[in-house]
Amino acid sequence: MPITHYLVLGALLFTIGGIGFLVRRNVLVTLMSIELMLNAVNLTLIAFNGAYPESHTGQMFAFFLIAAEAAEVAVGLAIVLALFRIRRTVRSDEADLLKN
Repeated sequence: MPITHYLVLGALLFTIGGIGFLVRRNVLVTLMSIELMLNAVNLTLIAFNGAYPESHTGQMFAFFLIAAEAAEVAVGLAIVLALFRIRRTVRSDEADLLKN
């Protein structure tokens, strides 16, 4: 399969994730959109690594991104749980506890 198919799929997934991040107000959907964008980047990195197998730079960056994604999800879900305990909502526009 040519690399252009992977790149088009990665761009499509990144676009869907970006639109979900910008449009939705639910924090959980926002986290899922960020994950979708990071996975699109991982797909692109692995596709380039498959096309140029001499160096494993794409795989190394993908593994680094997977570790960063795991940390992001752990911190994000902890914030969402704390917000839900206090406000009983997961809407990002109602998360104004630090304004005052």
